[in-house]
Amino acid sequence: MSEKIALLVESNKFKNFIIWLIVINGVILGVATSKTIMSSDYGYLVTLIDNIIIGIFTVEIILRIYVHRLSFFKDPWSLFDFFVVVISLVPANDGLSVLRALRVLRLFRLLTIVPQMRVIIAALVKVIPGIGSISMVVLLFFYVFSIMATHLFAEAFPVWFGDLGKSMYTLFQVMTLESWSMGISRPVMDVFPYAWIFFLIFILLVTFIMINLFIGIIVDAIFTIKEEEKAKNPQKDEVTMESLQKELSELKLLMQKIDNKLEGN
Repeated sequence: MSEKIALLVESNKFKNFIIWLIVINGVILGVATSKTIMSSDYGYLVTLIDNIIIGIFTVEIILRIYVHRLSFFKDPWSLFDFFVVVISLVPANDGLSVLRALRVLRLFRLLTIVPQMRVIIAALVKVIPGIGSISMVVLLFFYVFSIMATHLFAEAFPVWFGDLGKSMYTLFQVMTLESWSMGISRPVMDVFPYAWIFFLIFILLVTFIMINLFIGIIVDAIFTIKEEEKAKNPQKDEVTMESLQKELSELKLLMQKIDNKLEGN
């Protein structure tokens, strides 16, 4: 019995079924934000579907605990699934109304089921030390340039550069390249013609160099994790090569049959 349950829980069909349920549940959670729909006759149907999906998720977690026993609680992905389902089962009354908002965390279960998403999350976790170091460098640039901007532009533009906090927020907008030219840089250049040097240096250092370092570290981590997975599961590559060789041999036989028929004609 336990072997059958294990085969069911680990099967791709079952996982795909759960993935579709999570997607449907995401749509239901979005529909539930509409007061018009929830106050209409469809509100009961939306609540019913949501409760059914929660029930299926609960059964799924129980089956996984039954199959994996204590090892279930040693896996961080499984613990996250367990936490999300438990939150969904707690009644969201007036005293625990915050749990109603936390129920949307069910959608993050896609991260634990879809392998490609798990690789990305694992990469993000792996590069936290590197991201922390780069963040400190970026913060240093922000701090230095904010002090400079406050001294240079505070008197003429107190709303943007009146103090250190305002300067940092304005430079954050410049870093995101959101209306930085027409909204910030050009008005400042009308008063300070050489201000373009300040903004260009800031954008080159922070936006084009430092932000790309973030991307580079994450991409490298994803590549490393994929290589580690290949090293752990070399059999998958062997199976793939065997299947390709089999398909090629079948294709050659088919081509030979076609050539024989053409020659006979």
